[in-house]
Amino acid sequence: METIIVVVHVITAIVIVGLVLLQQGKGADAGASFGAGASQTVFGASGSGNFLVRATTIAAVIFFVTSLSLAIFARSNAGVGASTGLPVVDQQLLEETISSQSDIPVLEEEQPASNQSDVPNN
Repeated sequence: METIIVVVHVITAIVIVGLVLLQQGKGADAGASFGAGASQTVFGASGSGNFLVRATTIAAVIFFVTSLSLAIFARSNAGVGASTGLPVVDQQLLEETISSQSDIPVLEEEQPASNQSDVPNN
């Protein structure tokens, strides 16, 4: 189900970008007053404004719904303590690997000095 929502989300995002690029800017009205807008009657006498605005609104609503759905999925999966994809650290295996490779220096653990103290005795 989550995969389907992701696919719809990506397709909707691409559609929104395309619809926004097809729309005319607010400055295009000045050119239409001199006769430049007469050839753009593909979508009818009212122009492409109403169709593109409605299509963009519908695509935006779908985008927001899929975004909300994906956020809900992410929240429900965040509580799960899944370790899938995380590296498994086995200290013994790590030490064996390091000691078998001669060019990597072996880290030695420091032994705390029991008779030395940072605080002077009074």
